[in-house]
Amino acid sequence: MPQNKVQVLRISDTVASSLERRILEGSLKPGDRLPPERELAIEFGVSRPSLREAIKKIASKGMVRSRQGGGTYVTDRLESSFFDPWQDMLGEHPNLREDMLEFRRMLEGQAAQWAAERATEADQTRLDQAFAALNDAFLVDDLESRSCADIAFHQAIGEASHNVLVGQLSAALLHLMHDNIRLNLGELQRTPSAGSLLLRQHEAIYTAIRERKPQAARAAAETHIDFVRETLAQSLRSAARRETAARRLHTDSQPPASHSS
Repeated sequence: MPQNKVQVLRISDTVASSLERRILEGSLKPGDRLPPERELAIEFGVSRPSLREAIKKIASKGMVRSRQGGGTYVTDRLESSFFDPWQDMLGEHPNLREDMLEFRRMLEGQAAQWAAERATEADQTRLDQAFAALNDAFLVDDLESRSCADIAFHQAIGEASHNVLVGQLSAALLHLMHDNIRLNLGELQRTPSAGSLLLRQHEAIYTAIRERKPQAARAAAETHIDFVRETLAQSLRSAARRETAARRLHTDSQPPASHSS
């Protein structure tokens, strides 16, 4: 009876797997440059030829790419494989925004719950930094800074859930909805005290995760998304009203057409 062959992993396979894991978990993000070969070889305790072979393996999957002038960088393949087709669909079918927000409610509620259960000290430190940056961003009248800080805060929660798919899908979904997030924040500026309300919602999520209260974290995240959904609906209605009023004003300012007898 033939014996089963024992599969022996090559050193390069082990290193490639470790690098892939770092990309999947978000330790290495799109655009990040890999450390120099010498440093990585020392860190993994392997020869530089074995390291190069490992990098070649993950490059063949499109996860990293060498750039002219030196350096190997993480690509956005994992994110763009989700983002690209949906970006086009969202532009052609605006009603998909509601489905996106419904999915985001489910995803971020679960992410917050797991983050409250699983966050390590390092995760808590990153969350502290993201929440502090969010507070600072709301002190500045800059929509781009606010939206980027908002996305970074929610992404820190997704990564603290310690579920690779949640982290990757959160990143892709937040990237996809970046324009909507900026639109929401812009519309909120027209509403008195809305900014402080939004910050309190984020603080409720942050505090529940910090205090390790999973159900409270989930509820706070869902409440926040419910608020975002309603705000987006209001902002779209307000934008439509402003466009209609602007067209009427333009029409009223035009001289009446002459009628020949």
